[in-house]
Amino acid sequence: MASTGISLDAAVVASTVLEGILYGFSVLMFMGTIWASIHKHGIRAVNRPITVVAILLLILSTAHMVVDIIRLEDGLVKYRDTFPGGSVAFFEDINQKTYVIKYMIYALQTLLGDGVVIYRCYVVWRSVWVIILPSMLWCGVAVTGLTAVSLSLRATGDGNIYTNQAGQWITPFFSLTISTNLIGSGLLAYRIWTIERNVSAIRTTKGTMMPIVRVLVDAALIYSATLISTLICFINSSNGQYILLDMIMPIISIAFYMVLIRLAIRSTHNRTLIASGVTVSEPKRGTQYSMKPLQIHISQFTHSDDGTSESYGVANRDRTLTHKPETVEEAFCNV
Repeated sequence: MASTGISLDAAVVASTVLEGILYGFSVLMFMGTIWASIHKHGIRAVNRPITVVAILLLILSTAHMVVDIIRLEDGLVKYRDTFPGGSVAFFEDINQKTYVIKYMIYALQTLLGDGVVIYRCYVVWRSVWVIILPSMLWCGVAVTGLTAVSLSLRATGDGNIYTNQAGQWITPFFSLTISTNLIGSGLLAYRIWTIERNVSAIRTTKGTMMPIVRVLVDAALIYSATLISTLICFINSSNGQYILLDMIMPIISIAFYMVLIRLAIRSTHNRTLIASGVTVSEPKRGTQYSMKPLQIHISQFTHSDDGTSESYGVANRDRTLTHKPETVEEAFCNV
């Protein structure tokens, strides 16, 4: 099946340029994520899982960008006059090592990004049952993605992705990763929204977690819209899918970083501890107070998975606050 739309060599040039722009933006957001994490917790208390995932996303995005530049130089300069069929045939050949490495990196980036969403669902819901379906879809993403890459190594014929056996695995790969992202992000947003709705009636501060829900939805929509557009282009054998596919790499990183930066901004503007209905204002850094017992009134709020809630008060208790309880927001930050 012949490809349609933009020529392949022009698509490769455009994809590399657009990926470079988004990659630069993702590097800035990575720096912002690390700075916000250190500024919020201090360098000794930096959340290691978040830092590791952020660094891995940056490494994979950088490696993909480097491979794309090498591939562009090979097709347009190095093998332009020696490869049978010229530059278009070179970029079309899925047997090329740069092609296989490029899409192997993309598959790993996709698995890492979707895996973070699933693990966040588990952390927020505290239930294995909730993540069974997303986990099954994630396994399907792994199988279809790695199968497509392995078949590219053994491709025969003209090496065209639209006619080769490897191309048959790409449609289910995109479909599964779209489903995984939408379901996982939807579960996260729904859980945070339901908790926010239940505690809003008795909250004593103006803080709200709805901005987190909005940024989750925005990140999911940006990523899913790009994936759906890529899938449509691939089904229609349009070379525009090469442009969108390269753009997805930095978009995965951007979607991850934007959630963490939004959480850090929320923490900076609203330094309040909210746990089980207990509200205590957090002092600014560098401020020293004498440690004295505090006489406080505790409004206890209990939320259960069946949707029921209970609120009661315990007055005139002398307590010294020595422990910072974990909130839903903090649990969400723990990747």
